[in-house]
Amino acid sequence: MSLRAMKGAGPKDPIREALRILLLGGLCTCAVLGQVPCRAQLAAIDVTGRDDVLGGRSFGEVGPYEKLTGTIRFEFDPNNPMNARIVDLAKASRTALGKVIATANFMVLRPKAPCRSSCVALLEVSNRGGKASLAYLNGAKFSDDPVSAQDFGDGLLMRLGLTVIWVGWQFDVAPQLGRLHLRVPVATDHGQPIRGLVRADWTVDAAVDRLSLGHRGHRSYPVADTVHPDNVLTVRDGRLAPRRTVPRKDWAFTDDGLQIVMPKGFKPGMIYELVYVAEGPALVGLGLAAVRDTLSYAKYDPQSLFHVDYGIAFGVSQTGRFLRHFLYQGFNTDEEGRQVFDGMLIHGAGAGRGSFNHRFAEPSRDGHRYSAFFYPTDLFPFTMRPQADLQSGREDGLSMHYPNAEQAPKVFFTNTGYEYWGRAASLIHTRIDGQGDVEPLPTERIYHLASAQHIVGSFPPEVRLDNLGVIAYRGNPLDFLVNLRALLVRLIAWVRDNEVPPDSRFPHIADGTLVAVDALRFPAIPGIEEPKVVHEAYRLDYGPEWENGIITVQPPRRLSAFPALVPQVDAYGNEQSGVRNVELRVPLATYTPWSLRLGLPGDSHELMDFIGMDIPFPWTQLKRRQTHDPRPCVESLYASRSDFLARVRLAAESLVRDGFLLPEDVPRVLARSDRTWQWLAPR
Repeated sequence: MSLRAMKGAGPKDPIREALRILLLGGLCTCAVLGQVPCRAQLAAIDVTGRDDVLGGRSFGEVGPYEKLTGTIRFEFDPNNPMNARIVDLAKASRTALGKVIATANFMVLRPKAPCRSSCVALLEVSNRGGKASLAYLNGAKFSDDPVSAQDFGDGLLMRLGLTVIWVGWQFDVAPQLGRLHLRVPVATDHGQPIRGLVRADWTVDAAVDRLSLGHRGHRSYPVADTVHPDNVLTVRDGRLAPRRTVPRKDWAFTDDGLQIVMPKGFKPGMIYELVYVAEGPALVGLGLAAVRDTLSYAKYDPQSLFHVDYGIAFGVSQTGRFLRHFLYQGFNTDEEGRQVFDGMLIHGAGAGRGSFNHRFAEPSRDGHRYSAFFYPTDLFPFTMRPQADLQSGREDGLSMHYPNAEQAPKVFFTNTGYEYWGRAASLIHTRIDGQGDVEPLPTERIYHLASAQHIVGSFPPEVRLDNLGVIAYRGNPLDFLVNLRALLVRLIAWVRDNEVPPDSRFPHIADGTLVAVDALRFPAIPGIEEPKVVHEAYRLDYGPEWENGIITVQPPRRLSAFPALVPQVDAYGNEQSGVRNVELRVPLATYTPWSLRLGLPGDSHELMDFIGMDIPFPWTQLKRRQTHDPRPCVESLYASRSDFLARVRLAAESLVRDGFLLPEDVPRVLARSDRTWQWLAPR
């Protein structure tokens, strides 16, 4: 594809102008491999690998790229006020110079040509040790070590001239080749071990006789004393059902202290929860500082191996929540008082933050409607603007703790429909009482990617739901990644040249596009049960030392819930507000961002994590009558395949004009729509 085609038409098009300027960029290069001393907080960078990307292939006018890999040694000053938020930093071992040390592995993709001006970095905060930005933004396959053409996709990030940075920040990532991790010290009390309560829980969907204390395969804190009376296992029938203590004789810890076993087996459909005593809390909050200091080094160290002038953070799901936490705790100012990130693309975080900076925190832990319950994830405050919570007597906002308000980054919050159902996303733009809207700050945009599930589902969907009145599939293939590509370009233009991005698009209480679950007007599709529940954020009591980052009450005491609202739908069952992609503007199906636990043990009326549904329209009028489907049939909506595709093209061009689709992605959208038509059409 030519650069001309990527830029699009129109001499004042902001996408074109952003690309034109960015494509001039490159980076300073590093002459040799080996350990390079650094200024400020990075004590040293050990470059162990330096390779040409794709054998020196040129990415448009930017030219070839190279990949740097190695390790970074960080130094943190416990006496610096910018580190005061790091829980237990004062309790860590120090060097002779009084610094706390942590080490991380890293990877950088950078242009080989020297940077002329206005270089931009995209630092992806790694989700559970992986690398998602090439898959999300380049259309590549997922890879922890990108080396092949498939690993780089269409090269959008490279054609934009971005320096792409990954650095380990998460201490509990399981050892695995290519995964990013951070090695941190543990806190002690004057050299003596610190103990505390740790919690693990499981929604058991299949019969097993052992359960790992770690979340989703991550490392966990082993039990410190297997016979301690505070080690308690409970079981309950539902998320809010009473807990029943499991007799101690019925279960045991494994010899390594990292699993529990129950010879009789854990019963499917039940929720088990273990509170146990652990020892040696890791300094988890150093992960926030490691991300801060990596980008600060890139921007401000004159000897940086990957110098940039601007930095944009990218986080998906867990790491979107990380970035919300990063903002809330004031980490966008470095130890020298300088601004770190200039922009952030925070995707799929909903109203969440997470276990990123407290004693015995496990960053992998989250919280959903029916798994991983009541961890410190969905916590007040939720909006960037300050709000008062009358019940707790607190006034707070994500933007209230910037050390310097003038250093506020420009932030895009993007959420799919799932985050409204499964991550309380409405709270990022509503009042605490749920009775009114809160408009974004001037430095903030909120984009609702209508009807999409948490991740783009496979196409065609693989799991058909049986015994329903209509054809339906578990898994929603609506493609919102094209929106993230376009929005990244808009964010770069906003950061780099102050080009105003598209206005926010999200559902509002005032116009009836954001409603309570019981006000949802979902069509009565035969066999399809609509949800009666939504994930809620609660006021939780973790004990009197929680303000200092120490949990003393496990499980936390559950107090009142915050209102959780969801986007209203149209007559087809598709969400009617936000960024509506061609799948909704020229529909062939109902795309739900939610699905119920049908076929699974336990409460089948509860929500599944992350997953939605694809419910195709009946193709003919006869089929519509046979199934009593209230939605129109395909043949009544479109005269032919060519008519359908012509309408898709018009919808795609409208998205381009609005800034939510790149001109180069119109063929991708058309091809996907054509595949959908051919998949659904009777044979």
